[in-house]
Amino acid sequence: MDDKRYESLKIENIVASGAIADSIDLAKVSEKIKNCELNAKRFPGAVYRIENPKIASLIFSSGKVVLTGIRNKQDLHDGLDIIVRSLRDAGIETYDEPRVAITNIVCSYDMGKYINLNKVVITLNLENIEYEPEQFPGLVYRIENPKIVALLFSSGKIILTGGKNMEDIKQGLNFLEHRLASII
Repeated sequence: MDDKRYESLKIENIVASGAIADSIDLAKVSEKIKNCELNAKRFPGAVYRIENPKIASLIFSSGKVVLTGIRNKQDLHDGLDIIVRSLRDAGIETYDEPRVAITNIVCSYDMGKYINLNKVVITLNLENIEYEPEQFPGLVYRIENPKIVALLFSSGKIILTGGKNMEDIKQGLNFLEHRLASII
């Protein structure tokens, strides 16, 4: 698949997680940082939303964080800098180098042609497929290597998730298109 084939491949969301401190006083953080909310009865972490880049982060007392809503690596870097700086300004001692890595990339892709999902179910290995059109209009295809989950819709639209980098996503997409080539 040449690069032109990837034209419709678009990152929808990147999730990153890791540690930024040994411990974090969530009550202190939620008091001092604007847009940082803590509702300990409902959730064990603080939710900190930043506007530019638009990222939602979950901050835990253990010093761990989960960031979501990221669109590219630069936004991850910039957002992490803002979060760490905000925590330091609130009096929290953070690591000099946050230990945060991408854990999941969600992409959308348009094959540009109709997919007969019933034919896919009949033709491909059923172990890796879930399809219950009464429950959900998409077919779930679990790719083993790389470990990617693809949601296929009859419109030709595909959602790919589970990759830790774009190479994983592209490799999963190549495998999927190869498997579908004889069917659609």
